[in-house]
Amino acid sequence: MRSWRARQHWPSWVSRQRQPDMADLNALVIGPTGAIGSALVQALDGAGGWGILGMSRTAPSQGARFRHLAADLMDADTIRSALADAPPVTHVFYAARAPHGEGGVENVDGNLAMLANVVEAVQGPTLQHVHLVEGTKWYGVHLGPHRTPAREDDPRHMPPNFYYDQEDYLISAQRGQAWSWSSCRPNVVCDFAPERARNLTTVIGAWGAICRELGVPFDFPGTAVGFDSLTEVTDAAHLANAIIWLSTQPGGANRAFNITNGDAFRWRYMWPKLANMLDLPCGEPRDIRLADWMADKGPVWDRITARHGLDPRPLERVALWAFGDFVFRQDWDLLSDLTRLRQTGFAGSVDTSQMFSDHFAAYRKVRILPTPGVTA
Repeated sequence: MRSWRARQHWPSWVSRQRQPDMADLNALVIGPTGAIGSALVQALDGAGGWGILGMSRTAPSQGARFRHLAADLMDADTIRSALADAPPVTHVFYAARAPHGEGGVENVDGNLAMLANVVEAVQGPTLQHVHLVEGTKWYGVHLGPHRTPAREDDPRHMPPNFYYDQEDYLISAQRGQAWSWSSCRPNVVCDFAPERARNLTTVIGAWGAICRELGVPFDFPGTAVGFDSLTEVTDAAHLANAIIWLSTQPGGANRAFNITNGDAFRWRYMWPKLANMLDLPCGEPRDIRLADWMADKGPVWDRITARHGLDPRPLERVALWAFGDFVFRQDWDLLSDLTRLRQTGFAGSVDTSQMFSDHFAAYRKVRILPTPGVTA
């Protein structure tokens, strides 16, 4: 399971090339239990040499690999109080967002205030770098077709877009300071994340299991145009490794970077591979909305759970269907240029079909997704 191992061991090519001063490096991960934040914690832990702090309102489960600092990011006083007796922060990895849905305008003021509160609380002589996690919504992927391959200096779309406000703030706050900043723009972050339903792997896996249970083909639940459009995803472990690289290399200073797996694909050719992984006959594009068609499938999932001895969680805790609709109904190419990232010396890449296979295996191991042919 290559992707899972990558989260626990710093890649050998990075170990050979990466030579920062590892003395007294203290990372503050904002949003340490989210998809990207948790991958960062595991990558930092695997790299060694880092003190790891994680800041969020809610305490993590037992066994967390970081020291938790409880704070409300909208309340600057709670942030300063939480940091008062913590080791001096050298690197901030900001991977938090204000509450949001899958569509509509996100909270610009709230997202900007949260970032500013953190940066202003950590500014000081020990601060070396602030990394901001953005996404390809920077290019307007949520609005419709855009320039491809997307490059970091492409023109902005009409606001609002809270990424613009956050990055503009970082540029302004860093001016004249000794610390530097960077940002990343991944697309559709995929991970083994048992407690997060907003995950493409479980959306696909649960959809396949329900198709099997109902005796219907494993159709692509999206548009025919989207089926044939170029797209790409980003493995969370790969993203975390790239973020740490950029945050500790001179070439990563004060710039934004696209980060994806590096192997763009079309669902037309990926879908048969997924069908094979799930041991299902491959279907055709079916223009449906998962959020509508899956609304009454809870009892079907309960039957699957009982037959296969799965973790007895409701379907809505396994797959967020609105997220699947967002991904599968994009009728335009999604492709990011990775030249700038490669020029820093980062050599990582991920085979996306292998990533899905690894993630399916991980979800089966913890009995969230069924293993074909295996019952309780």
